[in-house]
Amino acid sequence: MALSTPASGIKLGGGLRPPSDTSPQERSRGEGPRSNETSTAARSSDLWRDALRRLRKNRLAMGGGVVILLLCLVAIFADVLAPLPYTKTNFGRLNEAPSREFPRDLLSRMIYGARVSMLVGLGAQVIVVLIGVPIGALSGYLGGRADIFLTRFVDVMYAFPRLLFVILVMSALGAGLTNIFIAIGLTGWVGIARQTRAQVLALKGKEFVDGARALGAGVGRLLSRHILPNALTPIVVSVTFGIPEAIFTEAALSFIGVGINPPTPSWGQMVGEGQQYIRSYWHLCVFPSIAIAVTMLSFTFFGDGVRDALDPKLK
Repeated sequence: MALSTPASGIKLGGGLRPPSDTSPQERSRGEGPRSNETSTAARSSDLWRDALRRLRKNRLAMGGGVVILLLCLVAIFADVLAPLPYTKTNFGRLNEAPSREFPRDLLSRMIYGARVSMLVGLGAQVIVVLIGVPIGALSGYLGGRADIFLTRFVDVMYAFPRLLFVILVMSALGAGLTNIFIAIGLTGWVGIARQTRAQVLALKGKEFVDGARALGAGVGRLLSRHILPNALTPIVVSVTFGIPEAIFTEAALSFIGVGINPPTPSWGQMVGEGQQYIRSYWHLCVFPSIAIAVTMLSFTFFGDGVRDALDPKLK
């Protein structure tokens, strides 16, 4: 009868037993390092698939998404859709109400204004994510003095009234689209940094993070490959709500004259220019105001739908 010693892997009277990283029970259940990674990826894929299915069932969110898609197309193809260039104005019929015969001036400026609004909303959020996510991730993961220092810095930034701080930055930098990106990005990253820090604090003690750390993964790999991908839900939701906030901030800046430089059209600038004529030429400010309201409502409905779709309590 052949005997075996588990420690050495030698079968007495029968040769050598090939070494294995997993026990027969683990192999029969499909466990082991590779199967764990596969199951984790499968669970992540199922999460996003289920979230997309729930999002499709939300009619308000899908309606908002359709409006956002149309606005993006209008912004991209503004040069083709606009009847006139925004720099060409018929001063003889400047305040004429839109009609079938002459809808061109106001319509052209609103089309180009959509481009400005979408650029500001998306571009500013890119800067916000690039600043806020690394700060929040490092603060939550490192802990100790680094966490205290970064948290106090975030608290100081959070104490400033945001709109007032944006106006101060714009006054220092001057009006212009690029400066609006910088002003909103420098002041809008605080919220997403705090959310990222909270998620990292909750995830850094999990077993899969300890396992990756035991295998020799560094801080950068742990954050980029293991922690942040599992913390995407609040980041995605924060971005969807941050876009309309950035659009409204740009509209407010352009309304008071420190936003977009003329003659580049902006919805906020158009409202600011037309509000003094609201009793006689109401359409000059009402139509751009409606465009701002519809855009913000669309992003709000879509953001609510994304938040509900990604909420694990609603599974």
